[in-house]
Amino acid sequence: MPRRKEVPALGGLCLQSLAQHMQSIWVKDYSENYLDKYQFRFVMGPFNDLAGSLVQDLIRLLGESRRLTRAALHLLLLPHLRELSLRPCPGLVSNAIGQLVALRCKNLSSLDLHGCSRLSADVLVDLAEGLPRLSRLGLAETQANVQVLSAVGSCCRHLQELDVSHCKKVSPRALRHLAYDPLARSLCCPVLRVLLARGLEPAGDGSMAAALAFLLLALPRLEFLAHGAVPDALRLLHGQQLDSTRDAEGFPSLEELARWRGAAPGGSRLTLPLRRVEEVEEPDLAIVHAACPQAEEASVWLGDGPGPAGGWELLGWGRLARLTLGCTGWQGRVLAEVLPLARSLGTRLQTLALHGFCCQDELSLATLLASCPGLRAFSAELHAPPDTDPDRETPAEPPRWDTDLLPHGFPQLQSFSLALASTTGIFPAQYGLALRATLASLLCRAPRLQTLCLLSIPFPLDSVFETVLAAPGPPLLELQELSLAESRVSSRTAWLLLASEGRLRRLDLSHCRDIHRRDYDGFLQAVRKQRLDLDIAWE
Repeated sequence: MPRRKEVPALGGLCLQSLAQHMQSIWVKDYSENYLDKYQFRFVMGPFNDLAGSLVQDLIRLLGESRRLTRAALHLLLLPHLRELSLRPCPGLVSNAIGQLVALRCKNLSSLDLHGCSRLSADVLVDLAEGLPRLSRLGLAETQANVQVLSAVGSCCRHLQELDVSHCKKVSPRALRHLAYDPLARSLCCPVLRVLLARGLEPAGDGSMAAALAFLLLALPRLEFLAHGAVPDALRLLHGQQLDSTRDAEGFPSLEELARWRGAAPGGSRLTLPLRRVEEVEEPDLAIVHAACPQAEEASVWLGDGPGPAGGWELLGWGRLARLTLGCTGWQGRVLAEVLPLARSLGTRLQTLALHGFCCQDELSLATLLASCPGLRAFSAELHAPPDTDPDRETPAEPPRWDTDLLPHGFPQLQSFSLALASTTGIFPAQYGLALRATLASLLCRAPRLQTLCLLSIPFPLDSVFETVLAAPGPPLLELQELSLAESRVSSRTAWLLLASEGRLRRLDLSHCRDIHRRDYDGFLQAVRKQRLDLDIAWE
């Protein structure tokens, strides 16, 4: 059965007690006697003896429970902090708080200011200049602008990860300042690996693609650049039609940057160290593959074009381990088209996500899974073909499903999600038989599975879980989260799960038409009576 509620750890209890009593003791005294009367560079108190990680946990706990105040923040901004996230309390982070961070927390290596829009650009500049040890900096949804990114580029020489997503004032020009200092005539951010720049204001004149191309050339260790125009930038670099003139602000041309990276005019094309590419459309796939041969993760959007999905002549993308494929066309693509790629990647493929494919062959899902024994996470949103013979007699369901349909196990699989959709509302009966046999075989052969989502499955699943939970082992011992929302499952399966061994902590039965209020009340009563650490959702 799911585990009984455990006794909370002593450290967690102490932290919760501290959070509960801060307001009535230390925060009250500081608010009444010091907060608006003095400007302390440092505050000596009981929190100085807490480890930096515990101080961050305390800030998070207070923020999530909405008990964090300006006075509490004053007390918790301590010199020995190594990591600080103010994401739980963006409304409290004023310019004064920002100045305190820059003044007191000189040893920070990680600072997350996501959503702290009250901080002015001048204070963000002070933070960048005053915290040179930063390796991670989150500025998403802030007032970051060209001055801020210029300061980050010039001062944060150890920065490895930066997030400027949804910053309305970050322009193509500002991004160039992040990578190059025109006054010093030197490159910046030499070890930056990850730059998240999603949701920036579109330039509309192609300057964003040129700016991203500039970043790709000027940041030699960049492994992931998150922006929708990255494929346009790669197309620009691949065509080798690079501007050869410096601009008025003193930035080097793309041609000059390419020479610095070892590319000769008319010679072999430059390759980039990007490990992750996203939002790649099918026509650009060959260019992205040529420019980023070391990519380990890719998300690709496929159209309705004829032939194998994505042009699988690119099976030589040797390091690819995490792949997302989505269909954007009206007709969609057939799941069988992915099989050559799956067979080529084989055991290398660790994560596979599929969206909008049609499963015309009822065994194509089983064949696909059998080709990827090294999967750690799998998710698919599939469309089944309409039933061309709805009056055909439904095949009899076996008393127990054969768990040997898949030829091997999935020793690394930790997350599996399958959602079905149908435009007609009717699925072929033989499809249901093959699908349930596939699920029974998979669940019996995935000993490390922790998260399982079977959404909108229109075929009865009770017999699948009966087969799996009765198998030797038993399976699903590591399962922690199970969602069966909108699927055909009855209270019998829920009672089997409650009686089984395992670590199940969350069970989602939302919109399961065969489960009723009296069933749900019975589940809750059993959970309370046995003191199980299990959350059950139903509506």
